Amino acid sequence: MTRTPAFAAGKSQSAAITAEFVMTDADFRQIADMLHADAGIHVPPGKAALVYSRLAKRLRALGLESFRDYCHLVTSQSGASERQQMLAALTTNVTRFFREPHHFEHLRRHVLPPLAESARRGGRVRVWSAACSNGAEPYSIALTILSVLPDAASLDIKILATDIDPNMIAEGDAGIYSDAAMQPVAADLRLRWFTASRGAEGKSWAAGDALRTLVAFRELNLVGQWPMRGKFDAIFCRNVVIYFEDDTQARLWSRFAPQLQPGGRLYIGHSERVSGPAAAVFETEGITTYRLKQKDRGK
Repeated sequence: MTRTPAFAAGKSQSAAITAEFVMTDADFRQIADMLHADAGIHVPPGKAALVYSRLAKRLRALGLESFRDYCHLVTSQSGASERQQMLAALTTNVTRFFREPHHFEHLRRHVLPPLAESARRGGRVRVWSAACSNGAEPYSIALTILSVLPDAASLDIKILATDIDPNMIAEGDAGIYSDAAMQPVAADLRLRWFTASRGAEGKSWAAGDALRTLVAFRELNLVGQWPMRGKFDAIFCRNVVIYFEDDTQARLWSRFAPQLQPGGRLYIGHSERVSGPAAAVFETEGITTYRLKQKDRGK
C-alpha cells in the first residue's frame, strides 16, 4: 500500500474539543460517519484530536469559523470537492518503493516466470495495485516485471494502479520522485528505467516510457463500485484493510476473489489476514501471500 488511514483503535472518550475552532461531539460523529460511509474507515472517538488537527488546516484555508460550518459545507451539494479534500486530509499516505520486499521477490520468483512465457506467446497479464498511493507500489511491481521481462512494455502486460485520493493519482501519474525516495530502488534499475534530473530541490527521478506504458493510474474507492471486467493474475492490497471494521474487511476479501484468475495471488499487509467466507477460497503461500485455490477454476 499504501494508503494508510490515520486511525487505529483508540480509547472511547469525549470527542468535543474547544481550541481555535469548536468541534463538538456531534461534529465529530458527523465527520466520522461521513468517512465511514465514503471510505469504510472507522474513526474511534479517541482520535478526535487527530481529526481536529488535520481538518483545522482546511477550516483556516476556507475561512470558516467552526466545525459546524465545515460539516454544513461538506454535506452540501456545493461541497463535494471539499468532501474529497476532507477524506485526503484524514488519511496518511505511507509508502515507499519495494515496501515489504518479500512480496516482490515472491512475484519475481514464483508468479512472473509462467506469466512471462504466456506473454511472449501473446497472452494477457494483468496486476492490480489497489490503494496505490503516490505510485511507489505499482512502479515497484513494474520494475519487478521488467527485471524478468525487459520488453514487457511491448507486450500485453498492464498494471492497474488505483487510489481513492485524486492527489495521489496525480502524483503517481507524474511519476517524479526525490533521490531519497528512490534509494530502495537498485542502482541498475534506476539508471535503466528512470531519468535523473537536478533542480532547485535537488536530484529527482522521472519514470521512463516503459514504466509509464505498463502502469495506468485511476481513481477508485475500494468500498464503492469496481468497473473492471477482466481478471487479474495478482492483486496487491496492503496495509489498508486493517483499518476497516471486521465485516468490511470480510466483504472486501470476498470481492477480491472473483477478480483473480484461478491460482492468482493476493498480497496483503503485514498486520492483515484474509477473513470471512474468502478464507475458504484462498490458501497461504508465504508471508501475507495468498493463492486463489485451483478448485475454484471457472468461477
